[in-house]
Amino acid sequence: MSAARIALGLVELHLPDAASLKDKRHVLKGLKEKVRAKFEVAVAEVDHQDVWQRATLAVAYVSADARHANTVVSKALDYIEDTVEGQVLDTSVEIL
Repeated sequence: MSAARIALGLVELHLPDAASLKDKRHVLKGLKEKVRAKFEVAVAEVDHQDVWQRATLAVAYVSADARHANTVVSKALDYIEDTVEGQVLDTSVEIL
């Protein structure tokens, strides 16, 4: 039996155009849907839920191969950085 590996990526975002929580949620909803569809990963907002212009998203992927999981999550984080209506403040990837 092989062990499952989980790649967990965190991306901290600054969304300067968000003038309300509703604006922020609208931007994040579309972004999360695109990332889920393109990379088949789980995506959730995990920090700064009550702050208008900040968000931290977690991106997770499960695979038998740690290298593959890391690659998928890293590409998803790159995609977020390339497409977000704002800027990426920090990213990290961890294999669990």
